[in-house]
Amino acid sequence: MTIKRVSLQIAAAALAAALMLGVFALPATAALRHIDGTVVSKDASSRTFRIKTQSGNRIRIKVNGSTVFQRIGGFGGLHNGLAVEVEARSTSSGLVAVKVETRQGGGGDHHGGGGGADDGPNHA
Repeated sequence: MTIKRVSLQIAAAALAAALMLGVFALPATAALRHIDGTVVSKDASSRTFRIKTQSGNRIRIKVNGSTVFQRIGGFGGLHNGLAVEVEARSTSSGLVAVKVETRQGGGGDHHGGGGGADDGPNHA
C-alpha cells in the first residue's frame, strides 16, 4: 500500500510539473496588435508596407506566406491611400502581419486615414 501511495505522489508531482511548464510556455507567444491606418508606401522587394495611423505615426509592417488578406487581392492589392486594419505580431525583426483587411464601416478610401474606434490597449 505504501508503494501505491508513493507511486501516486510521483505521478501527481510529474503532472504538476508538466502543467507548470505549459503555463510558463504560454506567455512566450506574442500578443496580436491591432492597427488601423492608411497605406502610404509599399516595398515589393522586402514584402513590407507602411501605414499612417490616425495619430500620425508611420508603421512598417512585413508580410509573409502566412499573412491572410481579406477583401484585398493579396500583397499586390495594397496601394497608397487604402484604409486598412492590420493584426500584427511583434518579432525580433519588427511587426509581421497576421491579417490585413480593408477597413470596414469607415468609408474606406474616403476616410482620409483617420477614424476607427479604439479597440483597446493593443490598438494603435
